[in-house]
Amino acid sequence: MSIWVDGALREPADATVSVFDHGLTVGDGVFETLKATDGRAFAMTRHLERLARSARGLGLPEPDLDEVARACEEVLAANPMPFGRLRVTYTGGLSPLSSDRGEAGATLVVALGAAQPRPDTTAAITVPWTRNEKGALAGLKTTSYGENVVALARAHEAGASEALFPNTQGRLCEGTGSNVFVVIDGQLLTPPLESGCLAGITRALVADWAGAREADLPMEALAEAEEIFLTSSLRDVQAVRLLDGRALPEAPGPVTAKAMRIFAERSEAEPNP
Repeated sequence: MSIWVDGALREPADATVSVFDHGLTVGDGVFETLKATDGRAFAMTRHLERLARSARGLGLPEPDLDEVARACEEVLAANPMPFGRLRVTYTGGLSPLSSDRGEAGATLVVALGAAQPRPDTTAAITVPWTRNEKGALAGLKTTSYGENVVALARAHEAGASEALFPNTQGRLCEGTGSNVFVVIDGQLLTPPLESGCLAGITRALVADWAGAREADLPMEALAEAEEIFLTSSLRDVQAVRLLDGRALPEAPGPVTAKAMRIFAERSEAEPNP
């Protein structure tokens, strides 16, 4: 397994970052996860553009996207596998043991790990903790993932694969690593970016290709929904069959099944949409 660290491919034993890296000490970093199939990453351009947006939002130096793309291609070529998770991490680099950033420049790491294609359906729960739609990190894909770790652990304890958050206003927001769509009265809806959710790559493509619209939804909309599905880079479109113990009578339902089919066809035809 070869990993890109600050300018070169390295073997795992040599693929290290400093204990003083700001991404480690205070979570000062951003990242992207890309689906990789047979050495080809999906939606590379969109992911790298979002990496740059997240970096700007966090106040990090602008990443060299040509270097990031080259690192991704070299890691993919060096680690052949049928299906994998390509992870790009970009941090504040060497810094003091405080919230202040240092002057050494950013750290770039690109790694690839084997993954399994998701099943068509899953279980999810809701959690009492909130997303802060007014916070400094709202909408940024940062390495400050502690609350997601806690919520996902709660989901796993309940036999689920995802946990869904409200925002501070009690409105439906997102999952720990996914966006959420609901079908109400036959209409495909998803929370707006103003809810504090991440501007998911798969979310945007599904909304465009399957004709979803944004809607400000209360958490109670989940109980009313005829269908619920999740989207993310490795889930693609995944139907929720069980939410907080409530079985959805048909999962995937017709709207979800159509979205799954459209996404599979379009993503196969357009690997970098």
